[in-house]
Amino acid sequence: MEEIYAKFVSQKISKTRWRPLPPGSLQTAETFATGSWDNEENYVSLWSIGDFGNLDSDGGFEGDHQLLCDIKHHGDVMDLQFFDQERIVAASSTGCVTVFLHHPNNQTLSVNQQWTTAHYHTGPGSPSYSSAPCTGVVCNNPEIVTVGEDGRINLFRADHKEAVRTIVWEVHFHPSNPDHLFTCSEDGSLWHWNASTDVPEKSSLFHQGGRSSTFLSHSISNQANVHQSVISSWLSTDPAKDRIEITSLLPSRSLSVNSLDVLGPCLVCGTDAEAIYVTRHLFS
Repeated sequence: MEEIYAKFVSQKISKTRWRPLPPGSLQTAETFATGSWDNEENYVSLWSIGDFGNLDSDGGFEGDHQLLCDIKHHGDVMDLQFFDQERIVAASSTGCVTVFLHHPNNQTLSVNQQWTTAHYHTGPGSPSYSSAPCTGVVCNNPEIVTVGEDGRINLFRADHKEAVRTIVWEVHFHPSNPDHLFTCSEDGSLWHWNASTDVPEKSSLFHQGGRSSTFLSHSISNQANVHQSVISSWLSTDPAKDRIEITSLLPSRSLSVNSLDVLGPCLVCGTDAEAIYVTRHLFS
């Protein structure tokens, strides 16, 4: 087994990512980025490695990873992805999404693009406004998709100042039966997520059922043994309870479903199609 080389950097590191190689390149990875968290000042940093194992004139390893450049990052780095060879996208605990540009000529990083309120719990400018952490980001040039604790999925483009599209408007647990979850979305969907114990068994991980229903596995392994009566169905490790039934409640997709509420067997939702839908038979 090859040796592992350590470098102490006086920061808690939350994310590490190799810089992708150019298409068709036969080289091995030499540059990686890191993001820090839970420090007084957090940083996004770019590092370079050389040929491990060769000693320099001072007796140190030439391959020891060296800091190329870094830049301060507001909040914890929740996720980090290379957008291309020169740009890095960072997701922040403040709800901000930032694209950093690497300048190889003078080895510096600068802010190339930033969406400061990509994720938030209420509308910007309202008295109760509060940011929501951006928990994940994925890149496919020129598009960037982010998710956050506000329940939103945002689609950004590097050359746009605003989100191209935002999805997941409201999420509600049933007030007296939390095994049932209801969601509405900008894509016109209104879904009922059923994790109760009477969901039928299915042999496959993902299976299309009747009544516009889907059965989805939600196993979480190796949890501590706790009495099942105090465990939510969403966290159950019992294989007999290892399915979620997802049912579409609207007859067809329409414009954005903006809001919903549920009480007992009754549900009401409002849409951009200038329609209000009501049902009083959720569980029939």
